[in-house]
Amino acid sequence: MVTTPATSDGPAPGTALARSQAARRRRVLDAALRLAERGGFDAVQMRDVATEANVALGTVYRYFTSKERLLLEAMVEEIEALAARLEARPPVGATPAARVVEVLSRGTASLQRHPEVTGAMVRAFGAADEADVVRRVGEIMTGIITGVMHDGPPTPRDLAVARTLQQVWLSALIGWVGGVDDPSRVVTDLETATQLLLGDGEVPAG
Repeated sequence: MVTTPATSDGPAPGTALARSQAARRRRVLDAALRLAERGGFDAVQMRDVATEANVALGTVYRYFTSKERLLLEAMVEEIEALAARLEARPPVGATPAARVVEVLSRGTASLQRHPEVTGAMVRAFGAADEADVVRRVGEIMTGIITGVMHDGPPTPRDLAVARTLQQVWLSALIGWVGGVDDPSRVVTDLETATQLLLGDGEVPAG
């Protein structure tokens, strides 16, 4: 679970107060996801989140300054969960391109199982004025992508490839959640971009 960074005036980690606050924050996140599942981005209103989570409205704002930040924090959790699954079951492709495609395909499949939630997260990503959490999403994704390319630290080129693939992924997701493209197009676009950047120049038809 993603936790709020500790502050000097916050409760000490591991105390009953800290656990209580973490549990309330968890309820707020879960409530937002349930609302998004039922009605997408527009269904996630802070007052409704508070009601769904059975907490005061002020409690919601204590942990999340806006619904965009709330949805982006949920996105961070989704990507961290992907990283944990990849650690438990690493990609098996023989080449960097094959491993990156497998990683991105698995992440896409997870997101497509909950289209309304994914749509809400993507809209929040495009609309939010929350540079720190947007940066955190990018850092986690960069670590995931570069981590399967090769052993050792990433090179400047690896980082550039990872950033480019993230932009392709976001654009493809926008096309899907907006109804422009069907779900398979997301994976096709990722395969094409990965092959052009890391592969032998052969790209999938479509």
